[in-house]
Amino acid sequence: MPRRENCTFFSSAAAAESRGYRPCLRCRPELAPGNASIDARHRIASAAASLIEDGNLSESGIDGIADRLGVTARHLRRVFRSEFGVAPIAFAQTQRLLMAKRLLTDTALPITEVAYAAGFGSLSRFEALFKERYRLSPNQLRRTPTPSALSDSLIFELSFRPPYDWGSLIGFLGARSIRAVEEVEALSFRRIVRIVQNDRVHTGWVEVTLPQRKPVVRVVASASLAKVLPALLSRVKHLMDLSCNPAEIGETLGPLAAAKPGLRVPGAFDGFEIAVRAVLGQQVSVAAARTLAGRFAAAFGSPVDSPFAGLSTAFPGSERIAELEVADISQLGVLPSRARTIIELAKVLARGELRLSPSADVTSTLKRLRSIPGIGEWTAQYIAMRALAWPDAFPHTDLGVMKALGEKSSKRVLAVAEGWRPWRAYAVMHLWAAEGVGGLSAGRSYGSVA
Repeated sequence: MPRRENCTFFSSAAAAESRGYRPCLRCRPELAPGNASIDARHRIASAAASLIEDGNLSESGIDGIADRLGVTARHLRRVFRSEFGVAPIAFAQTQRLLMAKRLLTDTALPITEVAYAAGFGSLSRFEALFKERYRLSPNQLRRTPTPSALSDSLIFELSFRPPYDWGSLIGFLGARSIRAVEEVEALSFRRIVRIVQNDRVHTGWVEVTLPQRKPVVRVVASASLAKVLPALLSRVKHLMDLSCNPAEIGETLGPLAAAKPGLRVPGAFDGFEIAVRAVLGQQVSVAAARTLAGRFAAAFGSPVDSPFAGLSTAFPGSERIAELEVADISQLGVLPSRARTIIELAKVLARGELRLSPSADVTSTLKRLRSIPGIGEWTAQYIAMRALAWPDAFPHTDLGVMKALGEKSSKRVLAVAEGWRPWRAYAVMHLWAAEGVGGLSAGRSYGSVA
């Protein structure tokens, strides 16, 4: 460990790169977990970074990203530089290089495919920038691929801050898994993937496991997803809540978090999917909602090949559902009122009036969600909690939360929870765990509390 006086610290990898540094080839700093978004300025910058990592800068430019975030391009540049120490374009360049470095290190993809998968427009530009910034050629960096890397799958590791209550997170996802779309088996999470990028649909599968030997999750994905790897890995990070800082949250929640210090808030692989699941789950059991979601996916989803017997269907996109009639959904056993809510939600998303992702503005998204008939406070807060990755989301009318607190008044619940800001979503998970809600039970964990 170097002495602190011999170190220089930067707010981002891009800022360090701009000063002539390159990522360490041994400790792999590009694998480090991110940070949860809390305050407004940080959330805007983090949302922009997420969109850039997903490849949106080359598609819509900084003006397009600013428009999606509801701010001016000038304000976005100012906030972004304050947060990350560089302009958005420099940040995007660093992210492309880091993704290429990861692909060169962890996969057997040909260098040409690495360049395009990382977001570069040409092989010559990729090789020139790589040599300029890293003082190495792509061929010099490439390691001998492992046997598993030579198959038709891609393997990555994503870091987290311990402790990590993997058993509870997997149990929660397993209890709510949609048949043929996702499954949990032997503490492994798998699902069919559908990602739309540049108006093109990419499908495949992904498996996430906890190796236990170090604080990382192992991600195995089908080679068919090579062209959307940044978006895929971003969604896995969100779903598994890898940016969580348990120590920081524990300081605020105190005794509430003591029993399960590594408990995470499960995110969403697809915001529309979580929203549909939330509407289907209104006033019914977790098991009943899971059954309805399985019927929904079977009726309107699309077939996708996978090596897993239980996975064969991609959940439908909002464009597909926006074209349906109420009768199409209600015949699955869904109440007509909820069918109308799902169709209206799909139409709003398909028109681009609403986005359900961590980069969305929380206040305006919640307001728009509540304006849709059939979406009340519980549903809106649950969607914010999982699809928007909002750490302070709090469905205060939830029966499990009220029971755990021994309260019958939702207003009293809000008052009790005031001291848990800005981590009330994590408080919800701990309250649900105390009540044994859907899959939140003792299980495999990584790390312990000192």
